[in-house]
Amino acid sequence: MVGVLCSIDWKSFLKRNKFHLNLPKGKIINKTRIMKTMTCKQLGGACSKEFHANTFEEIGEMSKQHAMDMFQKGDESHLKAMNEMQELMKSPKTMKEWFGNKKKEFNALPDNK
Repeated sequence: MVGVLCSIDWKSFLKRNKFHLNLPKGKIINKTRIMKTMTCKQLGGACSKEFHANTFEEIGEMSKQHAMDMFQKGDESHLKAMNEMQELMKSPKTMKEWFGNKKKEFNALPDNK
C-alpha cells in the first residue's frame, strides 16, 4: 500500500480534485514553499543544528525554542553563547544592528532546493 501512495502524482491529484493548499505566506512555486536554512551558530548559538524557515521571524522563533531547550538541558556551549548574547543585548543600538545584519544575511541566502 505504501508503494501505491508514493507513486501518486499528488500535484495532479490535488488540482483535479480542486484541493487548495493552505500554506503560510511566502514564495510559492508549484504550490511548494521555498525556504531558507540557517544554523544555530549563524544565529549566535553554539551548534550546527539547521533551522528551515520562510521568514527571518520564523527562523528566529525556531532558534529561540532551541535555545530554551538547550538551557533546560544545561548545555555548556549554548549557555556560553547565551551569555554572549546577553552582553550584546545590554546595548539596544548594538542589538538592533545585530538583528538587522542577521535579517540581511537571511534574506541574501539562496532558497533551498
